Amino acid sequence: MLTLDILRDIVLAFPETEETRSWGAVSFKVNKKAILFWNPAHDCPVFKVPFEERDHLIGMEPDTFFTTDHHRPHALVLARPATVELEWVRATVERTWRAQAKKATVKAYDAAGPVTRP
Repeated sequence: MLTLDILRDIVLAFPETEETRSWGAVSFKVNKKAILFWNPAHDCPVFKVPFEERDHLIGMEPDTFFTTDHHRPHALVLARPATVELEWVRATVERTWRAQAKKATVKAYDAAGPVTRP
């Protein structure tokens, strides 16, 4: 089961990430850009994903992934902590981090070689 503490460990393992607050909720950023949020109303993470991926995830795994009227206009998907797979979380966080971190940061991260990741 995914908890905010586990998610925090995953995200903060990436260079130059930080925990902040956005709209009164926990969020994580790199390069001043949000990677993801923790939605307190649903007690779950909100991930950045392309619209097509979001729709696919919801269609294939509706017990895990969902959206709300508030989130629907945005390229975001909510995930139920009890059922979301940690490998999917790690991969999605890394993909978003890579897209938003400075190129030099990503290059240095890659040059460091394999590391133990949470």
